[in-house]
Amino acid sequence: MKAYRFLTADDTSEFCHKVTKALADGWELYGDPTYAHDASNGVMRCGQAVVKDVSGDYSPDLKLGQL
Repeated sequence: MKAYRFLTADDTSEFCHKVTKALADGWELYGDPTYAHDASNGVMRCGQAVVKDVSGDYSPDLKLGQL
């Protein structure tokens, strides 16, 4: 099964660390990163999709961050 996650965070080093940790845990980048202004909070936000091949079947109970 291919698992999918979309990582987001404010445009700070926290976002880069979140993506780097996912890569270190075996996730792979999927598509281009996104960058948008969050007008309600007055900050820029980043996003990056990642995928990972995992064993087993899909269940909505999966804890994607623990795969």
